[in-house]
Amino acid sequence: MTNDYKKNSITLPGSIAMGTGVMIGAGIFALTGQIAELAGPLFPLSFVVGAVVTAFSAYTYIKMSNAFPSAGGIGMILRKAYGPTTVAAGASLLMALSMVINESLVARTFGTYTLQAFGGDTDSVLVPVLGVGLIIFAYLVNVSGNRLVGLFSIVMAVLKVGGIALFGAAGLWASGLSFQATGGDMGVSGFVASVALSILAFKGFTTITNSGAEVTDPHRNVGRAIIWSIAICVIVYLLVAFAVGSSLPLDRIVAAKDYALAEAARPALGQTGFYLTAALALVATTSGLIASVFAVSRMLAMLTDMKMIPHSHFGMPGAIKDHTLVYTVVIAGFLTVFFDLSRIASLGAFFYLVMDMIIHWGVFRHLRREISARGWVLLMAIALDAVVLAAFVAMKWRSDPLIVVIGAVGMALVFLFVRIYLARNPVTEGAHDRH
Repeated sequence: MTNDYKKNSITLPGSIAMGTGVMIGAGIFALTGQIAELAGPLFPLSFVVGAVVTAFSAYTYIKMSNAFPSAGGIGMILRKAYGPTTVAAGASLLMALSMVINESLVARTFGTYTLQAFGGDTDSVLVPVLGVGLIIFAYLVNVSGNRLVGLFSIVMAVLKVGGIALFGAAGLWASGLSFQATGGDMGVSGFVASVALSILAFKGFTTITNSGAEVTDPHRNVGRAIIWSIAICVIVYLLVAFAVGSSLPLDRIVAAKDYALAEAARPALGQTGFYLTAALALVATTSGLIASVFAVSRMLAMLTDMKMIPHSHFGMPGAIKDHTLVYTVVIAGFLTVFFDLSRIASLGAFFYLVMDMIIHWGVFRHLRREISARGWVLLMAIALDAVVLAAFVAMKWRSDPLIVVIGAVGMALVFLFVRIYLARNPVTEGAHDRH
């Protein structure tokens, strides 16, 4: 890699592919079964509601990215809203950590589907081993440079979106369009809680925001790429959700929640369909991880450049973004080894929703007039996030209180860490900060 970000190195199709790559990599293969477990037979509708909430959130990111495209994306938005403060640095780190958490979610999904394809035990130690192997592969691809990442993303996105669409269509055709996933009812609270995971399935659009400085004609194309990637994913998610619900009863979807798509392919398409779906999962998770590692390493590098987080090269050669690439894959590897899919998804949802609300509030308070944003849209985004987060926390507190405690303590430590760092290394507020 070179030391500088390469302007115009990511095309509009490349940025759309990057966004859909991250979303489809985690959203479909890792989360469909978990969403069904919370939402019951209404789980396809959970994706629709998640898309609506995401659309309100995306409004803020599109407005800010069109006005101030940046390689630091989220970090840039927070610094402009709050200045070089603990809130801005802490929320930026929450976003970076939620992206790294997403990488471990995708990595474990890769391991789970790989073992399913070869008849292995999905509780085997090989799941995290394979996941870490994928993370290392994603690191090697990213070290090769931006153009390879963009080309790889486009090829993988075409294969994966086309393959998943074929799976959905074939599953619906084989089932005679009859929806089998009935008989359970988790109630309103379970459904609203499931939307937290649906939102997590769409949050990959922020990958585009974090690569803004490298997208061609960023003032126009960042927003367009976000809209297109969300729209594509809504269609793909609905198609697959209905195909899974048409192939399996609800109890079997929940029992196979870590590999629901492969299990759904078996009755609809036979053993060949099962293997093809598992192969598709490997393609999807691989491309998703590569795109995510690319984006989060850029964001950490931007935060370091802005002096909002500490940096140590630990004797490594190269530029800061080369070092942050290493940090990203090391943390993702750690999470892949020590957390299961359900807890990884929960942590990612906690961190992302809290960060999202902080961003909307900062833009509402300080920047909405400068970027010509509608205040009611920003407030609606906060309200929707708050309702979904409250329902999800309440549900998890009943079923797995430890992960709620880990999430709360983790967020507190992040803000304490940056507060101590900024107190010892104050940053002068410049012209590019909050007005």
